This record gives sequence, structure tokens and C-alpha cells, in this order.
Amino acid sequence: MTFVKRFILASGSLKDLAKAYGISYPTIRLRLDRLIAKVQAAEEQQVASPFEKLLRVQFAEGKFDSATFKRLLAAHRAELEGSHET
Repeated sequence: MTFVKRFILASGSLKDLAKAYGISYPTIRLRLDRLIAKVQAAEEQQVASPFEKLLRVQFAEGKFDSATFKRLLAAHRAELEGSHET
């Protein structure tokens, strides 16, 4: 929430926001991209389970890379499909 508040007070200027935090523009852009990904994960309508939602949020927070996310998501979905078939 603090990030969003400062973003609004900076009138959406990432350059000004980076200056306020004392960090580089690419770093502030990465933080914003991760925040966007978290919001998208939370709002995703097709999320089938709490595990998938958690997986998406953890990926958005940078806990693991894209390849790992895709492998875990595919394995989870395969497991769900397998459990529905029996």
C-alpha cells in the first residue's frame, strides 16, 4: 500500500518515484511489474485452486523463475485432471 500511495503522490511518474526511494528506474519498474502481477494473480477468474493462486502470487513476488512456475503449474493441473478422472 505504501508503494501505491507514493506512486499516486508522484503522479504516476516512475522516475520521480525512483528518486523518492533512492533507487534506479529499472528497480522501480521491476517492483511495479511485480505488483501488477500480484494484482492479476489475485483477480484471475480462471484460478482453479488455492494452490494455484498461491503459486501465482509467489511467482509475482519473484520467488522463482518463469520456467519453474510453468513446470509447477503444469504438474498441479495434471494432478487435478488425474484426480477428476478417478
